[in-house]
Amino acid sequence: MIGPGLLPVVFPPEADERLSSWIARMAPFYAMTVPEFLAELGLPGRDVFDLEWRMSEGEGARIALRTGLSVETIQSMTFCDFIPDARMMVARRNRHHCPYCPADVHRRSMSLPWAFHCPVHGADLQDTADVTLPAMMGDTRTAALATLAKAGSAVLDAWALGAGQGALDAPEMLAVLTARHRRASPPSLAEQPRMSLQTRRDYHDFLTTPIIRQALTVVVPEYDEVAPVLAKPVRSSLDALAQGSLLQGFALTVGIGRIVEDPVACAINVLLASDVDGQVRVREALATWPLSLRRRISARLWRAQRDERERQSAAKPRKRRQSHEFRLIQSHEYRSRIS
Repeated sequence: MIGPGLLPVVFPPEADERLSSWIARMAPFYAMTVPEFLAELGLPGRDVFDLEWRMSEGEGARIALRTGLSVETIQSMTFCDFIPDARMMVARRNRHHCPYCPADVHRRSMSLPWAFHCPVHGADLQDTADVTLPAMMGDTRTAALATLAKAGSAVLDAWALGAGQGALDAPEMLAVLTARHRRASPPSLAEQPRMSLQTRRDYHDFLTTPIIRQALTVVVPEYDEVAPVLAKPVRSSLDALAQGSLLQGFALTVGIGRIVEDPVACAINVLLASDVDGQVRVREALATWPLSLRRRISARLWRAQRDERERQSAAKPRKRRQSHEFRLIQSHEYRSRIS
């Protein structure tokens, strides 16, 4: 026991630090475990991660009484303002790390899958292999997609807070992005690395493994160009963000930004690239979109399909019709006096 009243030493929370990180830094200073320190704060039996989600005003007041921090400061370190469906998006630690942040500091925004830069240092976040997005996608491609990623992050932030944004919500767009628009197929020649004939024989199983084809690669072709072929498929709907890699999370966020920019064009591009079964699955995902959007998609899709048929018809070489009329001039003439 430390004694009643204010604790003698209280670490100021880092910028954007979450409650579990701050308590995990305080407890060792007092030679306590996290549960013991919570009991010292007047919260015996409480789980620190559950406290981040459900903290009553009385519990916040108890922490404030022992630490001298304001209740507002303590509440700002929690996720109490998030909707329940967004809980699966929050990792227990930073999803990806900043090379300049202390290892024991876990920031609130960096636990979300749509954060790609450190909120304090502005550095590109690194995955578990210390690789950044520019290293995976290239500086030019990453910079070109930055605006779309920012727009997608704004939509996801609004959804997590229960505010919503525009006619479409994040789960409705993710359902389309993760829909299987084509039958699974082995890697194409463009997806395969350069190999010798012997290497192709050695990796025959890899080259013939069917890969799930999803609408994400149509909406974000930049992802299709750089993602490893076996790691290209993502999980369905919200699980795609919650359990995806840094590259997958970036592609899904860009996809949401691109759909927000022009939902009708994105849906038509996916439907045109789909096979018969894939169109059924994509239409099922689109069924949750507003009726006004679906009507515009249907109208423009009919015109796009007509234009595509006319283009293909014009591109085909016309077969020359054989004439059956009697020819007055033979195709060959025999010279006279030659048998």
